[in-house]
Amino acid sequence: MNLITGATGIVGAHLALQLLKKGEPVKAIKRPSSDINKTLKLFSYYTVNPKVLFDQIQWIDADICDIYSLLDALDGVDTVYHCAGFVSFNPKHRRDLHKINVEGTANVVNACLEKQVKALCHVSSIATLQNPDITENIDESVYWKSSPQASDYAISKYNGEREVWRGIEEGLQAVIVNPGVIISAGHWNQSSGKIIHNCYNGTSFYTNGSTGTIDARDVVSCMIQLRQKQQFGHRYVLTENNHTFKEIISTYQTHFGKKAPHIDAGKWLLKLAAFADRLSCWFTGKERRLTPAAVHAALEKNTFNNQKIKNTLNYQFIPLQDSASFVCKAYLNDLKQ
Repeated sequence: MNLITGATGIVGAHLALQLLKKGEPVKAIKRPSSDINKTLKLFSYYTVNPKVLFDQIQWIDADICDIYSLLDALDGVDTVYHCAGFVSFNPKHRRDLHKINVEGTANVVNACLEKQVKALCHVSSIATLQNPDITENIDESVYWKSSPQASDYAISKYNGEREVWRGIEEGLQAVIVNPGVIISAGHWNQSSGKIIHNCYNGTSFYTNGSTGTIDARDVVSCMIQLRQKQQFGHRYVLTENNHTFKEIISTYQTHFGKKAPHIDAGKWLLKLAAFADRLSCWFTGKERRLTPAAVHAALEKNTFNNQKIKNTLNYQFIPLQDSASFVCKAYLNDLKQ
């Protein structure tokens, strides 16, 4: 039996779909307030009869921040995919980031050890490869180095990853994946989905930063294969390729029939926009979008090396152009509905 945390999120929902398509049973934990219809909606992008597979999920009310509910959920489970996590670059969410990404992961690890689960696959992030001295050809050998520029999100994911390494030292068979920016249909109001929404509206601005991207389907396919091949005690950078933010925005906007961005939003323009955003949010009470961490991320130029996962699985990733085409069509179809 497979148990998925975060099955209403992008990675967890894709993972549930792929496992069910393979005929593997899926148990998924959720909080009472979780909207499981988001998972059903995501299934609809990939299959004509999404409810047939969706109804096979065994939903369990549990919370990774509640160790006792986790222990109950793990009854009869031999493989855990820990996809639950909290993403935010807003300083006011520092406590939630720590509670979910660090304490929650520690609970998952401890519950797996207690229940003698055979395998754990933990979804971390390329953000844990934070090292200001290394910005090119970043691979699994790059380890954390503290920096004033490190976001609270990156710190929380790094400390969560440390909990998994601790579990490995205590005998847990676990593998860690470090995906880049995940491209996915659905979830338009969160994570990379916001980028799709903004590109549909069209923007003339771009930043000179760069990062690694990957299709959500590739993320979960790699996770399943790594578990099957029992690649425990390792971590893997999961990126299709490295792309500038200008290239990413241009690709989306081209699929939407919009012009490519042509104005370089440099450091000072971003700082001015961040100040205006902060002032506006102070008056309106809305959540800030351009925090200092977000500005730094937009300007950061990082390139990642995915050779380890390619060599291990002989894997071929979905190109950015194909991912963007699929996602933009899904967005347009949702608008029609």
